[in-house]
Amino acid sequence: MNQKSSKIGVGVIGAGRIGKLHIEHLAQNIPEVELLSICSLNHLMAESLAEQFNVPKVTTDYNTLLVDPQIDAVLVTSSTDTHVEISQAAAKAGKHIFCEKPISLDLEQIDETLAIVEKAGVKFQIGFNRRFDVSFKRIREAVTSGEIGEPHIIRITSRDPAPPPIEYVKVSGGIFLDMTIHDFDMARYLIDDEVIEVYATGGVRVDPKIGAAGDIDTTVITLRFQNGVIGTIDNSREAVYGYDQRVEVFGSKGMVTAANPPIDTVTFSGSDGTRAASPPYFFVERYKPAFLSELQAFFACIQEDTAPPVTGLDGRAPVVIGFAALKSLRENRPVLLSEI
Repeated sequence: MNQKSSKIGVGVIGAGRIGKLHIEHLAQNIPEVELLSICSLNHLMAESLAEQFNVPKVTTDYNTLLVDPQIDAVLVTSSTDTHVEISQAAAKAGKHIFCEKPISLDLEQIDETLAIVEKAGVKFQIGFNRRFDVSFKRIREAVTSGEIGEPHIIRITSRDPAPPPIEYVKVSGGIFLDMTIHDFDMARYLIDDEVIEVYATGGVRVDPKIGAAGDIDTTVITLRFQNGVIGTIDNSREAVYGYDQRVEVFGSKGMVTAANPPIDTVTFSGSDGTRAASPPYFFVERYKPAFLSELQAFFACIQEDTAPPVTGLDGRAPVVIGFAALKSLRENRPVLLSEI
């Protein structure tokens, strides 16, 4: 723990949308930590957040956090292309690391980072927040406890309310590595087994500019697991009714499903029919409690000296599946993960 307090000293590197949310949780909802520093290339944004949440230090150089003896752990919420560099430097500095997904879009860089983390002996948790959603955790329990018997089929629907900017699409790695990566992780998590084969098909149904950038915006992916379970994932970059996140697992003794939680539970009935609330608009609104829970789990693993609930290998596996899906789409055939 940091030298002046029994609390865990924390620095946040990156003050974008996710960084802001984490900063809010750290400052307001996690009493066992002390948020000591915010690092962002946008110095004015960092200063504004520091003033809002009473954070004593602001910097544009993440190395300032890594040499600070009061800081025990860092949250890496910067752009994807910086995750490897910062995570490796943080590990070498002896800081525990919470890193947003993906670690990298390069498997060699991921493996190098995992080796450095292991040698340093620090905690390294990947930000797959959906694992901490209460409904999805309940589905996993129903599967792993045998409540639904032997699992046969998993279906995951994940649709965004609006497509991302084309500038983002050009550098994100594509739909499989910036969007479906969450669903690949969710599939592994819920079935508690490894995917061995992927078949992906897709097209451009939402925005022609996405196709011109070399990506797709609509896809259906079939997964085959080592234990024989068959999975399907369907994605769209645009669901006009809001953020669509649903899961179903069907087994020999029954089925469990998780539906979209509405913004509220009010139903209006009138002469023109019945209306109910839409789902939350996007992931920050939908998963805000899950973002808090994943941070609480990270700091608990530091305090209790246990393994992080989402490990570096958990961060690596969905990237491999994403590459297999991309290869499948390009070659129009099922692809074994052993080919990647």
